Amino acid sequence: MYLHSLFRNVPAAERVALVAQSELRSFRRNETVLRMDEWTDKVYFVASGLLRVVVGGHGGAAAVTTDFVRPRDLFLSPTLDEARYQSMANLVAALPSSVYLIPASALHDICARHPSVALELLELTVKRMTIIRSQLRRISSLTSETLVARVLYELTQLAPADTGGFDKRNSQAVIASYAGLSREVVNKTMREMENRGLLWKDEHGIHVVADFASTDHGSFESLEPHAAGDEREGDTPFIAPDELDLLRAEGEDEPDTK
Repeated sequence: MYLHSLFRNVPAAERVALVAQSELRSFRRNETVLRMDEWTDKVYFVASGLLRVVVGGHGGAAAVTTDFVRPRDLFLSPTLDEARYQSMANLVAALPSSVYLIPASALHDICARHPSVALELLELTVKRMTIIRSQLRRISSLTSETLVARVLYELTQLAPADTGGFDKRNSQAVIASYAGLSREVVNKTMREMENRGLLWKDEHGIHVVADFASTDHGSFESLEPHAAGDEREGDTPFIAPDELDLLRAEGEDEPDTK
């Protein structure tokens, strides 16, 4: 059992010690998890829900969602050299979310002892940056309808609804901030798509046809590293919330692993 598959090859005693230092917190939709310029000593691993990374929104400037942090993904400092760091963006719960707060110093120590963890962490970060660059290219080169269509499809991967499509609690304002468009343009585009049968709604979700985003499918695959024998999402790669206190208590009885 481990907090994240990054730690699957870390010795059990070290994993238990990491759990003992970690905290599981729940956030309501639209609740701020971390504010821009706020100092923190934690790395944020999403267990459930969806977080969005937001910059701007001051002095009349519109807030922009630069990317999303999905389950099994993480938000961390640009560097792990320091135990504390100042966030360069707001971290906001796009949906009700459960997040593991892991001390950055503990993650740094594990990376120092286990280079394979550091390499997989680097791979996760590179993939996140690749997706961000891809989104910037879309904003600068695509028509409004194509851009909105691809963002809607991406949400079906990031925040799937039980009945398919994406969770309708993701508002048009959030879609607009990620697409770099006004809310009015997003509203108009979605209404036009619905009239043409490209978009439809039910009680829980908003559904979109997939073929208009087929060229981007590869960008929406899980950011978690693949490895032989690795547990996947359906096998509960995270510690279940009700088991966290038990494992933390066990960790108090473990010898120091440093």
